[in-house]
Amino acid sequence: MHTAASTSSGTPGGFPAAVPQAEHGNLVDPVAFRAVMGEVCTAVTVVTAMDGSRPHGTTVSAFASLSLDPPLVLVSLDRGSQLLAVITAAGRFGVNVLSGDQAALAARFATRGPDKFDGVAWHSDLTSPRLEGVAGFLDCEVTATIDGGDHVIVQGLVRGAKIELQQGNPPLTYHRRTFGTHVPL
Repeated sequence: MHTAASTSSGTPGGFPAAVPQAEHGNLVDPVAFRAVMGEVCTAVTVVTAMDGSRPHGTTVSAFASLSLDPPLVLVSLDRGSQLLAVITAAGRFGVNVLSGDQAALAARFATRGPDKFDGVAWHSDLTSPRLEGVAGFLDCEVTATIDGGDHVIVQGLVRGAKIELQQGNPPLTYHRRTFGTHVPL
C-alpha cells in the first residue's frame, strides 16, 4: 500500500510498474475476464484535479462508495495516467457523476491529450473542477493509494458534495462497452 506522500519510480505517478500476469501464473483467460466484466453495469464519472491553475480529467467507470461514516469513495486509475500523478501531487480530486445526456462528454474525457477541457464549461467553486450539467459532484481529499495490478486505487475522503440531477434525466451508465442509462423496473 502507498500513501499519498509515497514516492517510487516506474510510472508518471511514481508507482512501480505492475507485476506482469505471467508472474501470477495462468489465473484466468484475459478475454473471458473482459467479457464477464463487460456484463457489469457501472456509473460513468469524470475524475478531475487541478495542476496549479490547469484542470485535468479522465473518464472513469471504476468508482465506488466505500463508507458513509466517514464518507469515503474509491476511484481506480491506470498507473501510467497523468491524472494519477496530478492527483497524488495535489492531494485532492473531484468525481463528476455524469448525467444520461453526457455520453459525448464521457467520450471526450476518455481520450488522451491536454485539451480535454477546451470548450467545456466547468466551475472551481470547490477545490477540484466540477463539470457543468453533471448529475452530482464529490470533492475529495486523498487519504490512501493502493496498488491494484495495472491500476492504482485512490481512496478519497469526501469534503464536499453537490447534487444536480434533474427530474427525468437518469445518470449515465456503461454496460457491454456501450453508454446507456438506468431505467427503473
